[in-house]
Amino acid sequence: MPHPTLLDRKRSGVLVVDVQEKLIRLIPNNQCLVNNIRFLLQVAQLLQIPVQATEQYPKGLGPTVSELAELLPTRPEKLDFSCCALPQIVASFRQQDCRQIVVLGIETHVCVLQTVLDLLTEGFQVHLPVDAVASRFAVDHETALRRLERLGAILTTVETVGFEWLRRAGSPEFKSFSQLVQQRAATLAQT
Repeated sequence: MPHPTLLDRKRSGVLVVDVQEKLIRLIPNNQCLVNNIRFLLQVAQLLQIPVQATEQYPKGLGPTVSELAELLPTRPEKLDFSCCALPQIVASFRQQDCRQIVVLGIETHVCVLQTVLDLLTEGFQVHLPVDAVASRFAVDHETALRRLERLGAILTTVETVGFEWLRRAGSPEFKSFSQLVQQRAATLAQT
């Protein structure tokens, strides 16, 4: 019997929080962040894991970055910092029986933090890849991660999430997954 915190792709969903043009420019090492999010979205697509995404006040912060937009469904606009203020986010995850939510995006100490707290309150198990969330300043990012871990979020990495979803080397998707892992490694080496 697997540990209850081990990700199960049949019970997982992904939520991408506000990775937008004007805000991403302010994030240190932003291309690495975008590459990590892109990798996990490609893995989710390969494994048919439901994905949702949001945009915070796009009139002011611009649209979702183009490298990710092509992999994302329609992104509802929000003014609240928490994505859970959009009732369709929680409702959609519940309809698809997603009990484990992997949260990616920016900023860790604002929209990501408030979204994760609300998801935890709603009874979801939240997984937070530390290499796929970021803030403008390291102190905000690190403090938010410590707080969220203490309150029940499970800290992880994008590669760990992928391997947990896959579970075994002999699965039909393993070869494609391995190629994504190798592509990510090559891309990260260049950034």
